[in-house]
Order: sequence, then C-alpha cells, then structure tokens
Amino acid sequence: MKNKKESLIKVDKENKQGKKKISGNVKFIIVAVVLISIFCVALTPVTLQNDTFYTIKVGEHIAKQGIDMQDPFSWHQDLSYTYPHWLYDYITYLVYNTFGMTGIYICTCILSVILGLTVFLVNKKLLKNNVFSFLITIGVMYLIRGYIAARAQLVTFILLVLTVYFIEKFLEGRKIRYAIGLIIIPILIANMHVAVFPFYFVLYLPYIAEYIIACLADVIIYRKAKVKILKLKIKINENKNNLEKVEKLKKELVELNENVDKVKIKRTKELQNPYKIKLTKRDNTKYLIIIMVICLFTGLLTPIGTTPYTYLIKTMEGNTTQNINEHLPMTLSENNEVLCTLILFLGIIIFTKVKIRLCDLFMVGGLCYLMLTSRRQVTLFAIIGSLVLNRFMVQLTGIYTKEKIEQAEEKIMNLVRNSSNNCNNVRI
Repeated sequence: MKNKKESLIKVDKENKQGKKKISGNVKFIIVAVVLISIFCVALTPVTLQNDTFYTIKVGEHIAKQGIDMQDPFSWHQDLSYTYPHWLYDYITYLVYNTFGMTGIYICTCILSVILGLTVFLVNKKLLKNNVFSFLITIGVMYLIRGYIAARAQLVTFILLVLTVYFIEKFLEGRKIRYAIGLIIIPILIANMHVAVFPFYFVLYLPYIAEYIIACLADVIIYRKAKVKILKLKIKINENKNNLEKVEKLKKELVELNENVDKVKIKRTKELQNPYKIKLTKRDNTKYLIIIMVICLFTGLLTPIGTTPYTYLIKTMEGNTTQNINEHLPMTLSENNEVLCTLILFLGIIIFTKVKIRLCDLFMVGGLCYLMLTSRRQVTLFAIIGSLVLNRFMVQLTGIYTKEKIEQAEEKIMNLVRNSSNNCNNVRI
C-alpha cells in the first residue's frame, strides 16, 4: 500500500511539473512574440523609398488600364514593360487609395512583424528550442534591417522561409498539406515578385543533391569500390599462384554480389556516427522532385505570360545591375555583422564536434556564394541560414552543456512565469 501511495504521489508530482513546464513554455512564447513584434516595428523605417512611389503609380495604372505590358511613364511610345510585381503594386495602390501613406507604413510594419514571427516559429517548430529560436530571430531581423521596406521583397522573404519549412516537413512525413503549400507559394511569387521565381527552385537543390549522392553511395561508390578491391586481390594472388587465397576471394566476391542489402545495412551503421558530415538518404525526396517539376509550370498562372521564366535572365544580361548598389559584390570588410556571422559558422563547423547535414552544407555554401556575388542576398543568407545556425546551437547544447542549458532555460521560463503571476496579483 505504501509503495502504491508513493508511486501515485510521484506520478502526481511529475504531472504537476509537466503542466508547469508547458505553461512556462506558453508564457515564454507569448513574451517572445510580443518582443519580436515590437522589435520588428522599431526596425521599420517611417520614411518610404523612391520605389514605393513608383509602385503606387504602377498599381494605379493597373487599376485603371489593366495589365497592357506597355510602359506608361516612358517618353518613348510603345515601350514594353513586364510588370514584375503587378499584384503587390496593385495591392499597395489599394492601400494608399484607402489609407494614404500611413496605411502603407502600417502594412510594412505588419509584414515586418509577420516575417519576424515566421522566422521564429519555423525555427521553433523544426528545432524544438524556444530560447535559441528567439535570440536567432532577433539577430536575423537586425541583420536584414536595411531591407525592411515597402517593397515586394518583404513578402517573398516570408514565402521563402515557409518554403524551407514545408520542404523539411514534407521530407519527414510526406503529408499532402505541405505539398499543397509548396505548389501555392511559387504561384504567389510569380505574381508578387517575379525576379525571385527561379530562386524558389534553388531551395530544392540541396535536398535533391544530397539524395542523389546518397543513392550513388548506396549503389555505386561503396559496393563497386569493394568489388574492385576484391578483383585486384584476386589478380595479385593469381599471379602468385596462391590458389587457396584466390578461391577464398572469389567466394567473398560472390557473397558481396548476392548480399547487397547486408552491405547497405553495414554502411548505414557506419553513417550513423560520421566524423563531420551527415549523409542521409530520405526516400520522400523522390516525391519532392515530382512536386518541383509540377511547380515549374506554376509560372504560367499569371497574366504577364512567360515573364517568370525570362525576367531574371534578361535582367542579368544587361549592365544595369552593375550600377545598382544592392546588386554589387559584397565587401566583407565593410560589413562587420556579416563577417562575424561567417566566422561564427566556420568556428562551429571547424572547432567543435557539431555534425552538419550535407543538404545544410550545400544550402549555406550556395547562399554564401550568392551573398558574396550580390550583397542584397545577405537577406536570404541570414533568414534561411538561421535554421542551420539554430541546428548547430541545439547540437552544441547536447554535446557540451546540455544540463546547464536546460537549467538556464528552466530559470528563464520560471522568470517569465513568476513575472506574469506578479502582474496578475497587482491591483489597480
């Protein structure tokens, strides 16, 4: 009887602790959401860029004349124009026509807050860590503060973060809702910000490249390398007339060819604890490739024709980008925040026991290259790279200071819980 009572008391205590932990997590998330929202609004500039005024006029022209694919503001007659973000221009005009410039500023604040909260929630959902997700989100929004403006790019930042989230979740469970989300996003991008449409497919490439390499490792690299070694040993022993050794090697070769599955199992065990790079074959990637092929045709679901497929190519062919500051190559010595971020990435990868997924290595490497060739891509490096950095931080806590970090996180949760309780007890 005593043992039963003690066990019931223990279970009751564990349940109470679990409830307290859940309530602490909820309160921390509420506080994080409020702080991120305030921070994002504070980063939003009150002054509007010159592009905003042009956006309003283009939206007004679309509202009155429709999409005629003609430049209405040029001195030349019948000069073609592609309307690269017609839907955003039209919505911006509607907001301006109803609420004026104040309405556009408020909408920019709302989009900035949505971006910050999206980065936070995606990090939280994928990495299951509240504190790091909050701190990294604050760092990301500070890093891209110069690109928070009443422009279509603010919408596409949100859509691209969601793209990575949907890809990760689809690879986990192959649920239809994530596939639908992946199909809807390129349709929105093709109408909101056509220049980014090709980049949407770039986000698929790290996952597909990892899958291809994993398949090659399964079918070709491991098995054929071992087969060649055995054949070479057979030849060497044949030349030495070592018939017993030859027969033994031939048996090994036959066994190897007949037991491919056993070889794959052995290799899988070896890859469970790699030195630095994790190579995982995720079977759902083949369905992800099908989704990407379907999305290739979503660029046709727009009133501007085939512009999503040709706009970026035509833009890069000319010399216009060489005279625009945000398109120029980045100089790291002039960007201390970016330099520190790169040092942080390299320091964690080189000097710690953290392991990096091959797809993450491809993702960070590709985004870093884009950032160095065009400084405006620092936004995507910061936003999408935050997921990789958060994954590193979670690994570091598990390797080095798991107990200490859990204690620190518990103290933060208790602080938030106690402060909220004190606020409730205050009488006005």
